[in-house]
Amino acid sequence: MTSATRFQDPNDVRSHVGQEVCVTDWMTVDQERIDLFARATGDFQWIHVDVERSAKSSPYGGTIAHGFLTLSLLGKFYEDYLPHALPFCDIGVNYGLNKVRFTNSVRANARVRGRFVLAKVDEVEGGLQATFVVTVEIEGQPKPALVAESVVRRYFKH
Repeated sequence: MTSATRFQDPNDVRSHVGQEVCVTDWMTVDQERIDLFARATGDFQWIHVDVERSAKSSPYGGTIAHGFLTLSLLGKFYEDYLPHALPFCDIGVNYGLNKVRFTNSVRANARVRGRFVLAKVDEVEGGLQATFVVTVEIEGQPKPALVAESVVRRYFKH
């Protein structure tokens, strides 16, 4: 992690509402990852998987990642961060998204990272529900790939 807050207890989590709590390391979104995502989802739109055609005909000058591929990276970013940030919790689940906007395309071989602001914390039976505003930045681009309001639940260790 480029920077990450490690919480001591649930009260510490609540005290950080409104603050940036994590900036992930950069990761490359290469063509292999894009192709694997296309296979997993059945979305073979040429702008994602046809390197030659995209180089000639795409307004991006090459292939781009699926928007939902970029969004799915939140799972990786959470898994890299939350187990260490919340050592008093055991498991976590993705509870959903309140809002997502895809604001820029991620070109093949671009590097992205997640920037997490803790927007809200609620108690749920056996744990916490955290709402984050997550911005997925593209290295060297002024406009992010996406901004999402993401909700996760983390359950206390027994």
